[in-house]
Amino acid sequence: MTRFLSLVFLLRGLLAVFAALLIGSVLILAAGADPLTAYGTLFQGAFLDYWGFATTLQIMSPLLLAGLAVVLPLRAGLFNIGAEGQIYIGALFATVIALYVPGLPGPLHILLCSFAGALGGALWALIPALLKAYRRINEIIVTLLLNFVALHFVSFMVGGPMMEPGAPYPYSPEIPESLFLPHLLPRTDAHAGVLVGVVIALVMFAVFHRGTFGFSLDTVARNPDAARYAGISVERHIIVAFLVAGAIAGLAGTFEVLGHRYRLFHAFSQGYGYDGIVVAFLAGLSPLLAIVSALFLAGLRAGASIMQRAVGIETTVIEAIQGLVILFVAVSLAFRYRATEVGRALRRRQEVERALDAESEERES
Repeated sequence: MTRFLSLVFLLRGLLAVFAALLIGSVLILAAGADPLTAYGTLFQGAFLDYWGFATTLQIMSPLLLAGLAVVLPLRAGLFNIGAEGQIYIGALFATVIALYVPGLPGPLHILLCSFAGALGGALWALIPALLKAYRRINEIIVTLLLNFVALHFVSFMVGGPMMEPGAPYPYSPEIPESLFLPHLLPRTDAHAGVLVGVVIALVMFAVFHRGTFGFSLDTVARNPDAARYAGISVERHIIVAFLVAGAIAGLAGTFEVLGHRYRLFHAFSQGYGYDGIVVAFLAGLSPLLAIVSALFLAGLRAGASIMQRAVGIETTVIEAIQGLVILFVAVSLAFRYRATEVGRALRRRQEVERALDAESEERES
């Protein structure tokens, strides 16, 4: 039974996806369409069609980076709900360098913009990090509220000081063509940002499983008091985890500007920071599985419009499926927590019974 439960917990991501698609098929039937035809069109368009797969890769870049920005703090027991705001600030910093620091060679300028975007996201994440580390203020509330601050600050910048003259909509001037990221597939929007995300995921996996920093993060997450007793600085790990996570999210915003939109728009993010939470939990906090979950969710987004045109199903069905994935993953985590607590209670009971039996045997002797 224990092995069966362990297998279920290991495959909870796949089970959550299967259950969400199953309920989604009921919604498709209610809309008067065939679920097999709808899903076939969706996945074929997202992964087997040249243009559809390019769109999948383009969407995967910010999803993967945002997911990694959630995974890292969670490994330290912290919730980074602020990846959305960090994406916006990272994009703002990168756009400022792209527009107002001219005269640099293209590759060097791209690196400088990427560094600025990562720095912007890191500085934005430093706010909740310091408040959590030294004032014990809940990081969920702070990061969530900072999302709205970042969104409106960027809107102010692109609607005022950075606005393109005569633009009908709040957006900045276009960045120089020399700053455009290389495209993976010709004549598409699939850019090299997704490769950077994959490399970061591989590095994070190596750090978590090979380095001492990953072990100390897990120690901080499981028992901060024990970590302090072992000489681990909990405050430093909180700050470092948030800084690196913010830098990764800032890169997501940077690559949206340099690789896809080529200018900074008002409200340009399509909720990538929040979808990163789905990526992280669907991957079970594994950087390697985050690549797979980001690819899957990006495929859902890319294939939704194709499914709508071919079958006539509204894209809101895909949004419902994403929500169901979150729900089922959360349910599986709740069951795992409950099973863990029950197992601990049973072990404590057995220890007490063995102690009582030993004591009674001593009295008899």
